[in-house]
Amino acid sequence: MSNAGSSQKLLSRGMLAVIAAQFLSAFGDNALLFATLAVLKQQVYPDWSQPVLQMVFVATYIILAPFVGQMADSFAKGRVMMFANGLKLLGALTICFGFNPFIGYSLVGVGAAAYSPAKYGILGEITGGETLVKANGLMEASTIAAILLGSVAGGFLADLNLLAALVACVVAYGLAVAANMLIPKLAAARPGQPWHPGKMAASFFRACRALWRDGETRFSLVGTSLFWGAGVTLRFLLVLWVPVALGITDNKTPTLLNAMVAIGIVIGAGAAAKLVTLKTVGRCMPAGVLIGIAVVFFSLQHSMAGAYALLVAIGVLGGFFVVPLNALLQLRGKESVGAGNAIAVQNLGENSAMLIMLGLYSLAVKAGAPPVATGVGFGALFALAIAVLWGWQLAQKRGRG
Repeated sequence: MSNAGSSQKLLSRGMLAVIAAQFLSAFGDNALLFATLAVLKQQVYPDWSQPVLQMVFVATYIILAPFVGQMADSFAKGRVMMFANGLKLLGALTICFGFNPFIGYSLVGVGAAAYSPAKYGILGEITGGETLVKANGLMEASTIAAILLGSVAGGFLADLNLLAALVACVVAYGLAVAANMLIPKLAAARPGQPWHPGKMAASFFRACRALWRDGETRFSLVGTSLFWGAGVTLRFLLVLWVPVALGITDNKTPTLLNAMVAIGIVIGAGAAAKLVTLKTVGRCMPAGVLIGIAVVFFSLQHSMAGAYALLVAIGVLGGFFVVPLNALLQLRGKESVGAGNAIAVQNLGENSAMLIMLGLYSLAVKAGAPPVATGVGFGALFALAIAVLWGWQLAQKRGRG
């Protein structure tokens, strides 16, 4: 199977179907978030319910992590993706028909948790060799484009007509299911595994230990977890930073600044696909350190032009940093515990990092730390963490040599 995957072109029918399904699914996720937030406002839920909605979504990844990787490896991954998008469609319909939005969004979270190991794991089955980095670049680029367009569409439509916004999400998920049907049915990576919950959890934690003991996958897991934990924290930091540093109090500016990061990630992902291979994955590490340094300089900005430029730079560095690490984990994970299990372990690390970093950020805000000082400290700590990870990786290489 791996040899067949290696011989396929990057833009094969299967790859195009995966990218289309990913774009539509991510578009629906981001549009639905803003539409559901509008539902909470319309139904006069308290303000604290909005972050709780996001926490419910993240929690599904952590709770289901022991099970979704085995699911991705036990069945054809394209069919798993179709089932997961079907759950998202059901969740969107639940909200659309006026049922409790937390129940509907929880269903979407379950679908997203099941979808993630399959969508990344299938890349190693329909592509191979150095094409895998390029495939990850396409996946990240399509995801970021969907985040941009989905967020704008969800917010814009919710202001015009809330029901229209929810219907647009339903249509996006329906089209994603249709795109999944176009993915060629591949053999299951690891069929015949037991489905006893206790055994599945034990198998998952064995996969965690196996990936952690391998120096390269441990390096990838820590790096991607730090990146996405920092990314979600930066998004919330911007909301408090803009009024203090730029003197602007509208809701539009933080959204536009977040969009600059997303645009930069697309550029950085493309650069990584051209400049980094699985043999030279260490080239991405300087970009990780520079992310933290750029956040420090950004936090000290007081001009809109400087803020926009630095956030694009942060995004470029982020895309260049995270894409090779994803590819490395997929390859090494496929060879050891299965690509689906590897991505499930990665999801556990990334979402745990998100909860931890957001918790620390919330404590800093509650303690009254100024947004500018918080941003400077956050950037410095991130640069230090990546520098330590880089040194750890180099020491391991010397030890193996």
